[in-house]
Amino acid sequence: MPDEKRRAKLYAGDLFVFSPRPSLQRLVAFARGMLEEAFAPYHPTEAQFHMPVEKFVEIFGPVKPRFIHHPETKKLIADVVTDIGCDLEETYLDVPRLRGVTSDGYLTAGVGYAHPPHRDTWWSAPLAQLNWWIAIYPYETESSMAFHQRYWDVEVPNGSEEFDYYQWNAVGRKEAAKHIHTDTRKQPHPQIPIEYQPEVRLITPEAGLQIFSATQLHSTVANTTGKTRFSMDFRTVNVLDIAAGRGAPNMDSHPTGTSLRDFVRGTDQAALDEALVARYDIGSELAPAEGVKVFKPA
Repeated sequence: MPDEKRRAKLYAGDLFVFSPRPSLQRLVAFARGMLEEAFAPYHPTEAQFHMPVEKFVEIFGPVKPRFIHHPETKKLIADVVTDIGCDLEETYLDVPRLRGVTSDGYLTAGVGYAHPPHRDTWWSAPLAQLNWWIAIYPYETESSMAFHQRYWDVEVPNGSEEFDYYQWNAVGRKEAAKHIHTDTRKQPHPQIPIEYQPEVRLITPEAGLQIFSATQLHSTVANTTGKTRFSMDFRTVNVLDIAAGRGAPNMDSHPTGTSLRDFVRGTDQAALDEALVARYDIGSELAPAEGVKVFKPA
């Protein structure tokens, strides 16, 4: 399927699943190497049972930015995007995220935050954003993601009108490792009870890929498998869609600012044109002066 047609289907609410392929397997192998080196002598999926949660955070916290900003990670992700049929001249990528969802409530805050039902657009993601999710080790339905598609075209009050992306960059993101037992960072969340059923859970082998719209209401399933679920994800936007205003419908997202400055062109790491980004920079003229438009980790 041509990428343009696939994007249109994703903007309409479809979910896409891809089997493991060499480009995905190379990316997963690289992530595994970092995790297994950090948690040695324990296997990463079982390490939580051999150390206090504070030690787990001490180990996993630094691995996340090391993976995110490693030059090899960027190269391998560009290979995946090309392999799936995207044009790297048109496709802009943000930095990847490394996720660890521990079992049995061991770590639910900060670097192990388990997201309740949410749309990424509540956090200032553009409506043209697509999320790419990849399992690093085998996982089960009891440690997966859930998609709540009955809310695809239904408004969910969520408090995003009080969320300032630039303030989040300045304070919220860099403080993740400080939150171990509870997560007190101010974030959007559903303000009405969510009907979890029916839901869709996609189970892929390790190095399998899921792609979905940032507008999909989805959540982290409470892990009860006895193993930590490790995954990675990154986001893409197509510059032609950004310029034309194409994307998924906006039912309920009203944050301040935009994450579009986080995206760089797949070929040369160039940023999106500022005049183009300005069309999406909603409310930023009222944002506090201490806000940060692009997050830069230490």
